[in-house]
Amino acid sequence: MEIRKIEASQTWQIRHEVMWPDQPFNFVQLEEDNVGFHFGVFDHEKLVSIVSCFFTDEEMQFRKLATLEKFQGKGIAGELLKFIFEYAKERKMKKVWCNARTNKKSFYEKFGMVDTSRTFIKKGQEFTIMEILL
Repeated sequence: MEIRKIEASQTWQIRHEVMWPDQPFNFVQLEEDNVGFHFGVFDHEKLVSIVSCFFTDEEMQFRKLATLEKFQGKGIAGELLKFIFEYAKERKMKKVWCNARTNKKSFYEKFGMVDTSRTFIKKGQEFTIMEILL
């Protein structure tokens, strides 16, 4: 496994397949993608997991953390999460946060993220804002 910086367009297929397969393909293309930093995990040169990071002042938001179904449950997303926490620390960020699907909340808690109890619904999915102070 290797984590590398990738282009936004390289994230779209996995975002669509894993997170929003019932939505049109362009639904997963974020307006902010061109200002974000995108990372992928490669297994023998195959892109299997992705995440996108966006910075404002002293905070980093990550979005669209997704791993292909065949590669889930192997610790790949956890390694990617640890990588972006370090990436944020190197850039002197004070906080990292995300909009987590509520059914994935326990995954993020394993890495020290805390549920803020601020929730919302998007396209029938319930989300909660999770954060970690660095």
